Amino acid sequence: MSQIHFIGAGQMTEAIIRAALKREAVQPDAITLSDIDPERVATLKARYALSNTHFEVLPDALAAADYIVIGVRPQDDIPGVAQLINQHAKPGATVVSIIAGVTLARLASLLGEDRPVARIIPNTLTDTGLGYSGVAFNAHVDSVPLMPFLESFGKVMLLEERLIDTFTGFAVAGVNYVYYFAEALADAGVLAGLTRAQSTQVVWENLVGAVSMLKLSGLHPRQLMDINNSPAGVGINGLYELNKSDFAAGLQSSVLAAVRRTTELSGQ
Repeated sequence: MSQIHFIGAGQMTEAIIRAALKREAVQPDAITLSDIDPERVATLKARYALSNTHFEVLPDALAAADYIVIGVRPQDDIPGVAQLINQHAKPGATVVSIIAGVTLARLASLLGEDRPVARIIPNTLTDTGLGYSGVAFNAHVDSVPLMPFLESFGKVMLLEERLIDTFTGFAVAGVNYVYYFAEALADAGVLAGLTRAQSTQVVWENLVGAVSMLKLSGLHPRQLMDINNSPAGVGINGLYELNKSDFAAGLQSSVLAAVRRTTELSGQ
């Protein structure tokens, strides 16, 4: 990774910078930042020891950048940002957009048809290196030198762009359901008589252990449930009650609602 400039210094930009520095995908002196709030830029520079002082002026930073990450909001002045890039950036500099709902076609209309553009929907698990970010490239992107940076803040799933909205509503929002399930299951342990600390420890180990078993065994979840449940036993009686709650349908309806909302936002 050579020089990288971030336009927009919000929470996701900070999470990406933190993870990329931690995994040494980029060095502090290779990062420059710009934002409408200069205090936010100063805060991130100090917090992460971003030591590049050669490109303090925005036009100079854009001119030096090999990669330009656009991390503004969909409702912000995206055409104005594109104009700055067109005026000052190198023709071959790759733009990495993390703007929800802004398509490659729209970015091409603003940045030029020949500009390398990567569209990425990052997950919020950046500090762990786990979870998938959804990525779509246009035809001009050289992905080989870019991938170490993208993989520094999570795993990467290459997608057809038509699947980005589905990915956002399912994969990126999906961690909410895991958190919600963990909270509800821990509450159940407390309701049954365990302390909060005991119940929480059990839930975390069961979550991590169950995922490890799925990966190690290669078995379908139903096969592992069959192993875990004896006839007329404790586990199958618990699953029976859960099935009556329509848990699976509720979860699937929630995912579809999130996908619908993502599509609505993309069209606005």
